[in-house]
Amino acid sequence: MLQAFVSDRIVTPGGTRPGALLLEGEQILAICNVAELPSGILIHDHKPMAILPGLVDTHVHINEPGRTEWEGFRTATRAAAAGGYTLLVDMPLNCLPETTTVEHLALKREAAQGQCLVDWAAWGGVVADNQQHILPLAQAGVPGFKCFLIYPGCDGFTMVNRGQLEAALPHVAAAGLPLLVHAELAGPIETAAASLEGADWTRYATYLASRPDAAELEAIELLIELCRQYRFRLHIVHLSTAQALPALTAARAEGLPITVETCPHYLYFAAEDIPDGATLHKCAPPIRSAANRELLWEALGAGLIDLIATDHSPCPSAMKELESGRWDRAWGGIASLSIALPVVYTGAAQRGYSLDDLARWLSAAPARLAGFEARAGALLPGREANFVIFDPDAVHTISAADLHFRHAVSPYLGHTLRGKVHATYLRGKMAYSDGLFQDGPEGRELLSQPVTP
Repeated sequence: MLQAFVSDRIVTPGGTRPGALLLEGEQILAICNVAELPSGILIHDHKPMAILPGLVDTHVHINEPGRTEWEGFRTATRAAAAGGYTLLVDMPLNCLPETTTVEHLALKREAAQGQCLVDWAAWGGVVADNQQHILPLAQAGVPGFKCFLIYPGCDGFTMVNRGQLEAALPHVAAAGLPLLVHAELAGPIETAAASLEGADWTRYATYLASRPDAAELEAIELLIELCRQYRFRLHIVHLSTAQALPALTAARAEGLPITVETCPHYLYFAAEDIPDGATLHKCAPPIRSAANRELLWEALGAGLIDLIATDHSPCPSAMKELESGRWDRAWGGIASLSIALPVVYTGAAQRGYSLDDLARWLSAAPARLAGFEARAGALLPGREANFVIFDPDAVHTISAADLHFRHAVSPYLGHTLRGKVHATYLRGKMAYSDGLFQDGPEGRELLSQPVTP
């Protein structure tokens, strides 16, 4: 059956244009003028809203199996559908067991069965002692790997020191898949901690001082050196400090295969505006100054930062220490899957960026990072019909009813944002529309192409 979705603003790789998105079954048949549509087909008129490609989030903590009380496939993919996302890539550390072997990956796949409203994939983990599992994980279909250079908060997912990382990198390079790195080193953080003895940990200034820019800078300098030596695909996750941009820019100009992401919270909040005790804002690295935020926006516009990923990291509200307001005790993580698009669009529109920029940062570039650019990230004939109906002109104040993830706690509650997701379609079928979700899960796991050993 043919159906068409009409809009004045269809965001394609060639730019935003008026017309119709013509579907045949699960696929896009054409993007054409309304006058070119065949007669007798079902037409959905979405003027004056925009049609964007389904969003892709390559930094999501789904936490299932093992910590489903934090978040699970059902709740995470519901929130994703409500936020315009049609593909999530899950981080390997907060589930039990962690996704560091093929056997553990199989348990994750079993847990996902029959639960997902949108598509998903799983990063594999690189930890202190699993070097022999890297190529088998690649063969099993993970799109890449994640590691930490600092303690990640979960005992079972060990950080890697330089020697352990160097033992893993030949395997990562042989797989040809990206290594996503939490780029903070412990040394500058330990030095900062020594200077903060007796400090008031309800103050945001104390927490900010405890995770200095130097922790990111030194980690990124190390990673650039190793990327030069081993020529692996390096991806810096959740960049928070603009001070690292010159080194990253020089490394990329040198031809090193490095990509970079930042997150909605680093683009929206600023340290000067975070109240003491407001631990819902805790994340690592921390939210830095307003001047730093503007430099991150400029780097996005210039292509020095490739993409925006949410780092959706939920937990039960008690773990945020809302009563004590102690930053040192609160779990670090900000959940935003269902509202990230308006969060980003609010800041982007204020700075003169367009819907084309949003599609690049939130869809095309993350799809490319995960190796799924032939299936996701763009509205093109022959592609699966994954798209979002987005009203850029809506103004909406965020309430708990907008969140849809497992625990309705967020630093965005009460904030008035520009733009609202009206509907999300997965392979031509409505996954979400104005607060309502489809009856049955239609999400599938996407697999990377196996490497040749």
